[in-house]
Amino acid sequence: MFFPDGQVRVWLYTEPTDMRKSFDGLSGLVKHQLNEDPLSGQWFVFINRRKTQMKVLYFDRSGYCIWSKRLVQGQFNYRGKPHGKQALDVLQLKLLLEGVEVEKSRQYKRFAR
Repeated sequence: MFFPDGQVRVWLYTEPTDMRKSFDGLSGLVKHQLNEDPLSGQWFVFINRRKTQMKVLYFDRSGYCIWSKRLVQGQFNYRGKPHGKQALDVLQLKLLLEGVEVEKSRQYKRFAR
């Protein structure tokens, strides 16, 4: 699976989302509910009410892209604010996609150029 570099901001919309929405519907949610610009290159993650399907919307240089994942069994587990948006980093997005829940974690600083 293709993942963004660590500099991309990822936002999780914590309200249940109708998964029948496509490019225009999801970008409307980004504009009006999250108060963000859907053309900014940030990634926006939406999960349905049953927590069995996820869509990721982002804009690359030439247009909108949507990734979709539907679970055969189990649910996407996330904890956060019940209403609005929650910032995620790329690692948290990967863990959410894989179904790994980390209750307490500590990230140590690493050298980076």
